[in-house]
Amino acid sequence: MTDDSLSRLVARLGQANVLVIGDLMLDEFVWGKVSRISPEAPVPVVWVQSESVMPGGAANVANNIRALGGRVSVVGVVGRDRWGDALLSDLASRKIETGGVLPIDRPTTVKTRVIAHHQQVVRVDREQQAPLTAAIGEQLIAAVARLLPEVDAVVLEDYGKGIITRQLLEAVIPMARRHKKLITVDPKQEHFDLYRGVTALTPNRQEAGEAVGRELESAADIKRAGAEILQRLACDGLLLTLGEEGMCLFERGGRQTMIPTVAQEVFDVAGAGDTVIAAFTLALASGATMEQAARLANQAAGIVVGKLGVAVVAPEELRAKLGVAPKAPGGKRTKPKLLSRRHP
Repeated sequence: MTDDSLSRLVARLGQANVLVIGDLMLDEFVWGKVSRISPEAPVPVVWVQSESVMPGGAANVANNIRALGGRVSVVGVVGRDRWGDALLSDLASRKIETGGVLPIDRPTTVKTRVIAHHQQVVRVDREQQAPLTAAIGEQLIAAVARLLPEVDAVVLEDYGKGIITRQLLEAVIPMARRHKKLITVDPKQEHFDLYRGVTALTPNRQEAGEAVGRELESAADIKRAGAEILQRLACDGLLLTLGEEGMCLFERGGRQTMIPTVAQEVFDVAGAGDTVIAAFTLALASGATMEQAARLANQAAGIVVGKLGVAVVAPEELRAKLGVAPKAPGGKRTKPKLLSRRHP
């Protein structure tokens, strides 16, 4: 598999339409400097210089898909508060379809990160994790049924904040399979057996270990767990992310492919899993093989961990990472330019 073939795949990503279902969040960033320790307690005093917000959780998956050129809709909930308004406004500005988002009477999930000198000082979470009522669950299922015929793939983004429930999974997975849609899952342990029959899952090492009830310390442990999960859930693929060790792809039929990491520098791993499932799903929906999709997702993750804060990847960055420049009008390749990293 050549970098040229992956570059051609990048060019097709804009043809796909994906539905993301899951826990919508708002990521707030407070950027500043530290010059002293507080006299009140042994903590740094952060002098705030700027603030910014980004889509988080399932909304970040949607944002990654959109940044890569795909069309995307989201189904989930936000609170009837200023944070919910801010998230919906931000998603609309990015041309992410929000017709399946329900405003409800509970707080929007917000994660506030205080960052000074390119390091995260503290994170503050505002959230309510109680499962949604059955009535709200039915409204979400109805939204999925309305949007499903128009999409090529469905992402179930389970952050354990109450949106992904047995009620929703038992309705949505069979519905998507009837419509012959790809279904990918970023899983949580408590729902693992409910994912049976999906196309593929993208657990990290800890999530896979929890699913099989043991720690995955060696390469043999990883291979045994991956094969076990694949058989147990009767899915086509399992992309197990291993941090600095890269990824391991398990496919129906027994094929296993180790994919080494391509990250050259790591500033922040926040949101890297969102980038993986976004790129992986979008590639599959664009006609890629499971291995092609996994390798493209690995390249995208290698870019995003080199950025500070929750970030996304643009097609131009992927092409530059692959070392394949676009052709100039005369047929010659032009030198790729890496997008600069800009931080508030």
